[in-house]
Amino acid sequence: MAKTGISVGLQKGHVVSERTLKPRPASRKGFLGKRVKFVRDIVREVAGLAPYEKRICELLKIGKDKRALKVAKRKLGTHIRGKKKREEMMTLMRAQASKKPVEHHA
Repeated sequence: MAKTGISVGLQKGHVVSERTLKPRPASRKGFLGKRVKFVRDIVREVAGLAPYEKRICELLKIGKDKRALKVAKRKLGTHIRGKKKREEMMTLMRAQASKKPVEHHA
């Protein structure tokens, strides 16, 4: 918002140049770091899916997306978290499906 130098109105105030500030550490909040991502991937690989996540996967396999969302929402508490979890399970299943044909039996 450029100031006009006039004492009334939306852009009232003395005309000054805009300062560019360094980003604050708090602006990194929520950013997924390399190490954290690596650790989470290892834990997911070792521990596998939680029972409710397996149920969501089963519901998605038979095409009950809305029911899967309801289960996720019920377990996680909010609609947005439920949608995120459903999407995560969908991508996980897609990754498994694309990996399957590669395996051979020797």
